[in-house]
Amino acid sequence: MLFRKKIERSCAYCQYGTMLEDHQILCSKKGVRGCEDQCRKFRYDPCKRIPSKAKALDFSKYDGEDYSL
Repeated sequence: MLFRKKIERSCAYCQYGTMLEDHQILCSKKGVRGCEDQCRKFRYDPCKRIPSKAKALDFSKYDGEDYSL
């Protein structure tokens, strides 16, 4: 999902933004912005996007017999 065509715009993963403390972004084009803000200068930077964690697998439906040869 990091490289899909339609990325929702957010200053948090814009090429021009730098993360500050307190969940704010320092934009070289627009100044201090919020993480969810967006503007027309948005350029996607895939290195800044943090993918969501994968769900933990549920192994409770298997018993010891399923793992033996």
